[in-house]
Amino acid sequence: MTTTDAVAFWDGVYAARPAAGNPQPNVRLTETVTGLPAGDALDLGCGDGGDALWLAGQGWRVTAADISAVAVERLAALARAHGLGDRVTAVRHDLHTSFPPGGFDLICAHYLHTPCDLDRATVLRSAAHALRPGGRLLVVDHGSAAPWSWNQDPDTHYPSPQEVAAGIDLAPETWTVERADALRRIATGPGGRTAEVTDHVLLIRRTA
Repeated sequence: MTTTDAVAFWDGVYAARPAAGNPQPNVRLTETVTGLPAGDALDLGCGDGGDALWLAGQGWRVTAADISAVAVERLAALARAHGLGDRVTAVRHDLHTSFPPGGFDLICAHYLHTPCDLDRATVLRSAAHALRPGGRLLVVDHGSAAPWSWNQDPDTHYPSPQEVAAGIDLAPETWTVERADALRRIATGPGGRTAEVTDHVLLIRRTA
């Protein structure tokens, strides 16, 4: 799938959804970040923007990146509407070809799954290298498919957090795995539908 196809796919995904006036943050983000001192954060694959808006509301300065111009434009408008326009910078970025510049105290990648070409290990390795000392990389992946997911392939393999960490292949003297869990929760989808799903949670801290 070409970059043009990938943009069209994700623009179509977000255009098909009603714009959320108050998107909620992912629970794995709030449970991990609450209590941390605010700094500079990068949200990879920001989607509807719930994570970026929540972080900004906690005092973080957030760069929110997504391949979809629809998602980016909606988030920029929401940030302004919520009085957070000075704390959220929404940018369209194709992580297959480039990575947002800068250094960060927190980088989060929630459900960064795509049918398009994307070397996730390279993206996440770039993220780890973009952390400042003491900064954290939070990777939350699907461990199962919700009934409303775009991916309903029964043969899909959901890598464990340990597999993801091994694929990033970071030097242990510089980065420490603080958490590698598989957790279940009740998710709410379009129209208020609910289902039990599994999250794979990986938290890596840059120590040097």
